[in-house]
Amino acid sequence: MNASPAIAVADVTHHYGSRCALDDLSLTIAPGEIFAFVGPNGGGKTTLFRLLTTLMPLQQGSVTIDSLDLAHQVDRIRPLLGVVFQSPSLDKKLTVAENLRHHGHLYGLSGRELADRIDEMLSRLGIQARAGDRVEKLSGGLRRRVELAKSMLHRPRILLLDEPSTALDPVARNDMWTYLESIRKSEGVTVALTTHLLEEAEKADRLAILNEGKLVALDTPDALRSTIGGDTITIRTAEPSPLATAITQEFDCQADVIDGSVRLEQAEGHRWIAKLVEAFPGKIDAITFSRPTLEDVFVARTGHRFREDMGEALAEEVGQGGASHE
Repeated sequence: MNASPAIAVADVTHHYGSRCALDDLSLTIAPGEIFAFVGPNGGGKTTLFRLLTTLMPLQQGSVTIDSLDLAHQVDRIRPLLGVVFQSPSLDKKLTVAENLRHHGHLYGLSGRELADRIDEMLSRLGIQARAGDRVEKLSGGLRRRVELAKSMLHRPRILLLDEPSTALDPVARNDMWTYLESIRKSEGVTVALTTHLLEEAEKADRLAILNEGKLVALDTPDALRSTIGGDTITIRTAEPSPLATAITQEFDCQADVIDGSVRLEQAEGHRWIAKLVEAFPGKIDAITFSRPTLEDVFVARTGHRFREDMGEALAEEVGQGGASHE
């Protein structure tokens, strides 16, 4: 018999006024899985994170966490969760150990048990020597390690992280993923994180791509990439629409205009470069091909590129006064 999901989201819809932030979202996360919610700003992932971390009440639909009903059993759910927020939650004027000690008190830990757990977490994250340092003296990467230590201090079953790579350099990011893998293997901790970095989502067991509040893709990174019908060929030209039509007619294949460039998918894409340049002399300014990526999956499912969409959504938020709601 299959184990019950660590997290089950069913038909969840959430509005901010007239704007729909989550639109009939359903998915499950298995125990011990590392799962990524990926999408541009405005996609809905932060709204979902706030719901899962019990910061906001459900409006419509249901969520169960470790088989407990989020709408009615919040007090039983919260001790099961470890949470790392995108914004720092550490007191900069306190030492690393003091931050952990105060956090432990919130979860009813004290005395020798708390001291042992603090030592254990600092040791596992390689920051035991910094226990007496004030947080304000630490680098961004070390602060993130302290955040992780704090979130795992009470030994939660589920770890929720919002944009965990914020302010981390590549080395610190790699260290963080090494730690996430270790707690999954050694303790069976389920990890669910949000990210707008597609290369980070590649590291997850499975991922959900969200766009404008809708679930547009859900599977393993390899399975999602395999849905792309070959290599991605991108053509820059002064007149993309006529060229896309001409390519479709000439080669009996689908060519689309995406963000001002012509895009098509073909097996052995490198062989198509010379063929296209010869067929349309003087009409192609630049042409490239690449192996399928998660961004190609996003483009195929939404009709526009990931990073351009992210910038537009962010600009819209700033235009509305910097509201952080998704």
